[in-house]
Amino acid sequence: MNTGTVVQVIGPVIDVRFPDEIPAIYNALTVGIDSGDGQLRQVVCEVQQHLGDDKVRAVAMDSTDGLARGVEVVDTGVAMTVPVGEQTLGRLINVIGDTIDHGEQLVDVERWPIHRPAPDFESLDPTDEVFETGIKVVDLIAPYVRAARSASSAAPAWARP
Repeated sequence: MNTGTVVQVIGPVIDVRFPDEIPAIYNALTVGIDSGDGQLRQVVCEVQQHLGDDKVRAVAMDSTDGLARGVEVVDTGVAMTVPVGEQTLGRLINVIGDTIDHGEQLVDVERWPIHRPAPDFESLDPTDEVFETGIKVVDLIAPYVRAARSASSAAPAWARP
């Protein structure tokens, strides 16, 4: 387990020193912050920059209130992921993949990293269809063009319009 310590906190941005091994860009870090009542809440951060001197700069995905220098940070070794698939349709999910609609938790669901390479240009199938969001103002004033699908592989049923 690769651990480091908080060196600096500036709002949602934290600098962390990792003496053993510097985590990769986009790796998820977890840090426990005392909520004031003796409970620790876990905050996920994402590495954005290598600063040198064994330090990285990360952005927190939740409030850093109560975070202090010297607190231990754990490198998860992987990027943040979110659940995908039919189980996610109609659900509210935050950036770290937790459901926030007070429904049941998603279990045994496929997860994809939030940073993935774009498909090759040659594999895209151009389209001129308008994507209807169902939001009247958006559909009228700033309509979106439907995203092109990959011609090499069919989209799964849950991803088709």
